[in-house]
Amino acid sequence: MTSALRQSWPRPRRPLPIVIVGAGGIVRSAHLPAYRALRLPVLGVFDVMPRRARELARAWRIPRVYSSLADAARERGVVYDLAVPGDQVLPVLRALPPRAAVLIQKPLGRDLAEARRILVLARSRRFAAAVNFQLRFSPNMLALRDVIERGQLGEIRDVEVRVCTHTPWGLWKFMSGIPRLEILYHSIHYLDLLRSLFGEPRGVHAWAGGDPERPRYADTRSTIVLDYAHRLRCAVHTNHLHVFGPKRAASEIKVEGTKGAALARMGVNLEYPRGRPDTLELARLGGPWRSIRLRGSWFPRAFEGTMSSLQRFATGESRELPTAVADAARTMALVEACYRSAARAGTPVPAV
Repeated sequence: MTSALRQSWPRPRRPLPIVIVGAGGIVRSAHLPAYRALRLPVLGVFDVMPRRARELARAWRIPRVYSSLADAARERGVVYDLAVPGDQVLPVLRALPPRAAVLIQKPLGRDLAEARRILVLARSRRFAAAVNFQLRFSPNMLALRDVIERGQLGEIRDVEVRVCTHTPWGLWKFMSGIPRLEILYHSIHYLDLLRSLFGEPRGVHAWAGGDPERPRYADTRSTIVLDYAHRLRCAVHTNHLHVFGPKRAASEIKVEGTKGAALARMGVNLEYPRGRPDTLELARLGGPWRSIRLRGSWFPRAFEGTMSSLQRFATGESRELPTAVADAARTMALVEACYRSAARAGTPVPAV
């Protein structure tokens, strides 16, 4: 079951220089370490806070710091790496030249209506554009996909994502006061992964809520059930307010089939931002659980795959673009369905 499981995406043979828009923490902790590991050239960086861009450039020896977005958008033959909040995606894309290659940080806008506008813009400008849904490219998730596609777990009957952690939302200042938080910026990863593994659900049932003691933050907990009819139970449970220490914290996806099962841990969520290593365990029906040796974890290894897949597509090396904006828009539609479901009251309990 475990021989030669896929854990990486092919590196581009003719890598294009990368221009980064946004110099926040995720660029330092994930984007740049991944690009350095693959020897992908980073040409320049722009940020609305010039000091932050200059500090990043010094620390990572990036040749150019742009004084404006317009200055950065004059580059040609590059990949634009957008690491900005959802409300900034559309304005930044409008500034880029036609036919640009663009990797867009998730989410694809603030809601489905904005995602649709981004999709229209990307098509009209003929962008080679993808969304940075990295979880699909994490070594343990690539290996899990490989196991499923080989049929080694049999027919999948039960899937559950469980995240019970203490997430320091204060690290991201822009998240304070926004109307949509947990599903749009966190559980969107799991929804995108599940779509990619098991196809489009026919509907969702969702609950999303915050914490009265943290009124500036919208949804910080959620329960989502994806409706795949009776063939598959599929659920996502998240609680980012677990304050009782790491012993009972959890960050995992469990997949059970008729022939075997898998359990993958997403370690970055545990004791964030330090995190713990990712894991993957597999079991055959009636057999013991076995750990799979992984080449690394979601942060930063998965960011190799998102950039590599776009670069290979942009240069004509591959026709495959797994997280193209059209596909990402369907993930945004699923997020929208979750929030609409969560806004409705539950089914009333009938009188006795």
